[in-house]
Amino acid sequence: MTYTTLLWERFDAVLRITANRPHVLNAQSRVLLTELDEALNRAAGEPDVKVVIIAGAGKHFSAGHDLGSPEELEDQKRHPVQPGFEGEYRRLSELFLDACLRWRDVPKPTIAQVQGYCIMGGLMLASCCDLIVASEDALFADRAVRWGGAHVQYFSMPWDLGPRKTKEYLFTGEFFTAAQAEAMGLVNRVVPRAALEDEVLALARRIAVNDAWALRMAKRSVNDTLDAQGQRAAIEVAFKNYMLTIPTRIERGTYGPAAREKAPKERFAVLNRKPDERA
Repeated sequence: MTYTTLLWERFDAVLRITANRPHVLNAQSRVLLTELDEALNRAAGEPDVKVVIIAGAGKHFSAGHDLGSPEELEDQKRHPVQPGFEGEYRRLSELFLDACLRWRDVPKPTIAQVQGYCIMGGLMLASCCDLIVASEDALFADRAVRWGGAHVQYFSMPWDLGPRKTKEYLFTGEFFTAAQAEAMGLVNRVVPRAALEDEVLALARRIAVNDAWALRMAKRSVNDTLDAQGQRAAIEVAFKNYMLTIPTRIERGTYGPAAREKAPKERFAVLNRKPDERA
């Protein structure tokens, strides 16, 4: 399998899948998401792979959904979406809800290797992983409320941060640091940027010495516990709440083609500010 947006690297029983669009801060195009879904399905079927690392090439893990790169706009012409709300519902649920739920349940331990920006769709992808190791300069955010939305499509933040911190960061749209993410329980470990790749690979190798079936069942038990507490059902309901914001956003011009043309410029303007100016 040849990927146009991903790197596939094997280290014995460890596989590293890297989003390889650093020129757009690893923004998640339809092609990238489709290739990632195929790659994780392939990894699940590889008998010699015990642990999967998800990384992002360059300075940043991911700045979120691709809202208008030339590659994405050209792809939209080749793969038009069914007109109307029904088509948008199908597109968003397939790319951002159903896929994330599959990634959450990949039957092998997954580790997100996070540096720089991990926001919006990037936060969704990292949250799907079993473990998150972040560099000291990592920054996290869900800024959807600022743009008229409720939150991202795969909404696990209440489980990852707790309800009150989730409300704080949703209501304000502010970034939170790797150290804050670790304190809240989203991130497992924070390491120096220069050591991130080595630390994640070392952790993956320590996990990979264990029996593959035991690892699979351990992960299954934790995910089943979360589901018994209602996590999966809550994520699916939250997606419907997210979709309820779209008609209003269309009316206000904050969603759709015109908004997508404007949004990348606004996003890059925010991301290019100094850390203390990004509120």
